Amino acid sequence: MKFSAENILLLGSILLFLSIVASKTSFKLGIPTLILFLIVGMLAGSDGPGGIYFDDPKTAQFMGVIALTFILFSGGLETKLESIRPIVKDGVALSTLGVLITALTTGTFAAYLLDYPLSEGLLLGAIVSATDAAAVFSILRTKNLGLKGNLRPLLEFESGSNDPMAFFLTISFVEIVNHPEMSMLVLIPKFLQGMTLGALCGFGAGKLMLWIVNSIQLDVDGLYPVLVLSLVFFTFSFTDWIGGNGFLAIYVAAILLGNSSFIHKKSLIRFFDGQAWLMQIMMFLTLGLLVFPSQMVPILGEGILISIFLMLAARPLAVFISLMRASDMNVRKKLFVSWVGLRGAAPIVFATYPLIAGVHYASTIFNLVFFISVSSVVLQGSTIAVMARWLHVAVPEKLRRKFPLDLELKDNSKSFSIELDIPDQAPSVGKPIVQLKLPPSSMIVLIHRGGKYLTPSGDTIIQGGDHLLLLAESQEASGAIYETFGVKPDHA
Repeated sequence: MKFSAENILLLGSILLFLSIVASKTSFKLGIPTLILFLIVGMLAGSDGPGGIYFDDPKTAQFMGVIALTFILFSGGLETKLESIRPIVKDGVALSTLGVLITALTTGTFAAYLLDYPLSEGLLLGAIVSATDAAAVFSILRTKNLGLKGNLRPLLEFESGSNDPMAFFLTISFVEIVNHPEMSMLVLIPKFLQGMTLGALCGFGAGKLMLWIVNSIQLDVDGLYPVLVLSLVFFTFSFTDWIGGNGFLAIYVAAILLGNSSFIHKKSLIRFFDGQAWLMQIMMFLTLGLLVFPSQMVPILGEGILISIFLMLAARPLAVFISLMRASDMNVRKKLFVSWVGLRGAAPIVFATYPLIAGVHYASTIFNLVFFISVSSVVLQGSTIAVMARWLHVAVPEKLRRKFPLDLELKDNSKSFSIELDIPDQAPSVGKPIVQLKLPPSSMIVLIHRGGKYLTPSGDTIIQGGDHLLLLAESQEASGAIYETFGVKPDHA
């Protein structure tokens, strides 16, 4: 087929449509959505019935970097400081020390197994060292899995913040492989420079975005997403240009912006959430087209062994060492965090860097990384709910959220939400809301009763079995709210 703008758009639209239809099926079958996007791309590729020949790592890398930028920014926008504040230290430990331990152990094992020089083995370890933000965000959110304690914010924060470390290690080991005389000690100042500049640029960019969005007063509301998009790409490229870590800058800026008040906040968050899904689909389709399944057959044995080692040895070792000082993380929770070490598209994108740099074993490394990522998403992604129940870290069904996740709230609404189950014996049962001494900064938004949603008023009587959605200005008000209703918070 001779490619033109018209038939490229035709093929692209068909692949997007098939991917979305496949995602509908995946929810029913319990198959991770992202893996189906990859399968559609592979079926459309030269080794599949589609027969589309695509062998351009530079284009795949370019699209992958853009997609990761969208995904990290969207994830950061939806990250609440109240939820991550208790786990910041543990999350940072996992996204730095945990990534390093995973890279070193997996790389050493791979070098021994493949009979590669240690530097090439460590390069492979660096590429697969981080959990994938797209995989973790999408699987946790689409499965609507209730997890005890701070497990969910810890996993999402880790997956959103560990790409910078994995990217740094990948680029560094590519240089070391191509320049064997280079000492690993030179990586320390480069690491400190990249992370420091990335954090500072991210903080400054977040403040700048907030000021510009609230001050510019555009006449056309539809231009606000375009404005923020331009600032996002500027933040990434400028940070990278001055030697900082662009991925870290994007994530920090998004967290700062998402936890501030700005006009059109809800619509902008929805826009970037939709764009992040589009980028995920395009990224997985492109990477599916790039891979040649026939080339993976000779490395299946090694790929299986490295995958098993990564899942059952390297990742658990990294988690237990990184969280050794975490007092609220018992063995069961650490085992669950170890199992949710999902690899996805990010490692495959990083695997294009050795291809472009001309590393000797780059093609084999790419195929191994692709196999490791796919096996991780298929095996670990499809069994997260089972492992959560088996390890007793899942919230019981009766305590899960009863309100829709996409509940529309005003832009200026209270930012912290609380859900309460009212026991039959609670002292608040039988009382109208007007008689309850709720904190001045809080309000009851909805009541779930008998399978229906009720909008409460002052004379609404609280009944046993009610499930309430409340909003408050801060997490500190939650204690007074629990006391008002006579309900004990679940700290499990």
